[in-house]
Amino acid sequence: MNAQSLTVALITDVFPHRDEEERLLAHLRKAKARGAQLAVLPELPLNRWAPLNQIPSDADAEPPYGPRESAMAVAARATGLAVLGGAIVRDQTTDRRHNTAVLFGADGEERLRYRKIHLPDEEGYWEAHHYDPGRELQAPADVGGFGIGVQVCSDANRPQGCNALAAMGADAILLPRATPAETYPRWRLVLRANAVTSCAYVISVNRPGTRSQGVIGGPSMVAGPAGEVLLETRDPVATITLEKSVLARARKEYPGYLDVRADVYARAWQVARKGRD
Repeated sequence: MNAQSLTVALITDVFPHRDEEERLLAHLRKAKARGAQLAVLPELPLNRWAPLNQIPSDADAEPPYGPRESAMAVAARATGLAVLGGAIVRDQTTDRRHNTAVLFGADGEERLRYRKIHLPDEEGYWEAHHYDPGRELQAPADVGGFGIGVQVCSDANRPQGCNALAAMGADAILLPRATPAETYPRWRLVLRANAVTSCAYVISVNRPGTRSQGVIGGPSMVAGPAGEVLLETRDPVATITLEKSVLARARKEYPGYLDVRADVYARAWQVARKGRD
């Protein structure tokens, strides 16, 4: 494995039925054959799009390491790929549900677990009715020598999360999403801005419209650390290779060389919080 590069597969497909695990495996095997080391699935890839309505169902949630998580861990181990997936997970201590992204290593073991922080609550996206917001970022995990950070969908619209992950060592920020086709131009702008201001790759995989109850659509995409769009795709399986040399160049050029003034930002957020109390 070359630590100077990492090949990532974007899997623009979902698998909400119990008999679809073989199709997931087929996609991952195709990605592996194309040289991928890491596969990124869309938001809640083994769930139906439950937030289409305001009524949560017990069938949409599971305990930690439940059947959906287990299926993704098995698929990672079976194909030898690291896999970012996710599920609606019920916390066994608080009984609260969270939209939870989980990064599995190529051995099927958990590397990172992240709860979506920013939840929409509008027609077709009644997410705040289905799960509670997370409360913290997770430090990047190592995959093939690259720091991998995770956000989920609407988190991208509060770009301080991506900026903080990059400051913590993220070379690539994986951002599974579920967004409507008509808003894609705005998402494209936001994802590019997050990449250029973080000096990191941003990889966002969308749920396909044909398999997400009609409200979701638009391509998956990859933005490079200089803000350029490197890939836009609706294909079920697409791959791209990330390069450490590209990251190094972006971080030497403007705005990459600017200081990250975490002390200044922290004081400003404390003032903002006091103003709201």
